[in-house]
Amino acid sequence: MDKKEWENQEDSEKVEPKDSLNADSFTKNEDDEIQEDSSPDSEKEKIETYGDYEEVIEEDSINSEDTEIDKETVETISSTEKVEMEEEFEERPTQQPIEKSEPIQPEPKRRSVRDGIFGGIIGGAIVALVGTGLLFGTGTLSYAPNSLNESEVTTNTNEIQSTNVSLDVTTESTKAIEQVQDAVVSVINMTESTGNPFGFTIPQSETEGDSNLVTQGEGSGVIYKIEGDVAYVVTNNHVIDDADALEVLMKDGTKKEAKLIGNDVWTDLAVLTIPVEGIETIAQFGDSDSLNVGEPAIAIGSPLGINFATSATQGIISATDRTVETDIDGDGVSDWDVTAIQTDASINPGNSGGALINIAGKVIGINSMKIADATVEGMGFAIPSNDVIQIIAELEEHGEVIRPVLGVSMVDLKQVSASQQRSTLKIPEDVTSGVVVADVASLSAAEVGGLKAYDVIVEMDGEPISNMVELRKILYAQEVGETVEIKFYRSGELQTLDITLTDGQPSL
Repeated sequence: MDKKEWENQEDSEKVEPKDSLNADSFTKNEDDEIQEDSSPDSEKEKIETYGDYEEVIEEDSINSEDTEIDKETVETISSTEKVEMEEEFEERPTQQPIEKSEPIQPEPKRRSVRDGIFGGIIGGAIVALVGTGLLFGTGTLSYAPNSLNESEVTTNTNEIQSTNVSLDVTTESTKAIEQVQDAVVSVINMTESTGNPFGFTIPQSETEGDSNLVTQGEGSGVIYKIEGDVAYVVTNNHVIDDADALEVLMKDGTKKEAKLIGNDVWTDLAVLTIPVEGIETIAQFGDSDSLNVGEPAIAIGSPLGINFATSATQGIISATDRTVETDIDGDGVSDWDVTAIQTDASINPGNSGGALINIAGKVIGINSMKIADATVEGMGFAIPSNDVIQIIAELEEHGEVIRPVLGVSMVDLKQVSASQQRSTLKIPEDVTSGVVVADVASLSAAEVGGLKAYDVIVEMDGEPISNMVELRKILYAQEVGETVEIKFYRSGELQTLDITLTDGQPSL
């Protein structure tokens, strides 16, 4: 019977395998070997005739004891496919078993259906296992152990289980900070107050006197040397200015009474000493002249006071040898140009006197100031370490920086009105810059040398003078006892004097 004839049969006459196929029909006996026609046409006819049977599998045949398929492999057939096959069988009417006399032998075909499915299952499982192994081996898939996950979701309970993870993160920055952080301290400026800061009367003992010490400011400092039974701390002059007493707060919370050794208003540096007990770490200075713009920089100090002691912020070196105008006496007029390192590492109030270190953990500057403006961010400045080393050496030895002085008080010519320039100073109209001598100290180098009030200095040591900052820079570059040539206008006439520089005067 060919395919067309079989398809034309009534439904009741069509052969269905549901009741006729059983496990015995799949049993292969050596004595009853079924020989298949090996011709291509015969094989093709069989495939076409029984094409509908290739999708039919008796459930009992899969569970047959004669089959050598592992139960776990069989179970990989999805429950969905099984339900679909069962529904298909239920829709078809029950038919009579296949007659043995039927010329078409379905047994080899049914075996091929079973073997094809089982072979596909086994082959698919092997491919899946081998393929997955290759993906893991090549790194396409990776396995992350649970110990590295900070949290994981439990699907059964829908609860999030938190797992503590401890990571040992060490970088060049952490190494640098670790080297110096114990040497960075907080400096507490205290002043005497006769009033009670708590608002009520507290009885005083006779030994305490009539006053109390209260904190008026806090900053930072750096321990840089141990000598004998004391340790030396460098900080900013404005941190300790006007203090009646000083204390140093160590990183571990220990407080030590500090003694002022020396300070310098122009460089904004000061040196303190504290008892050496418990101090094991000192900072080392680096070479600020070898800094490169863009290299890492880390600021360590106590921003906003001791509550944030030994905080660290990181940035880069934004510029070297930056000139910053400063107002020393608070009169709103620039008195001095500070040569500083510029950095974008955060420097806040309280960081003053702290350390600016490089990636090697060396102190390359002492944090001193920042530009405080709502429109400006990331512009902090530090005194270069090479300048610091020279200044603190003089402060240790003399308690001050000995500089030559003229013994005069001055004002910039640009601050004098045009009418006074003509009527009082009587300078030529083409003279628009210089320094006006406002007063001359008695017995000073200026008085001895011949300078008088209202003289307008326009040149010193061969360098033109435009303002007080330039005059100080040139003057402080000289040595005490040296003679310097000064050119000035007096009553409209340009004159020259040679003045021998002295020290010990509070003014220029």
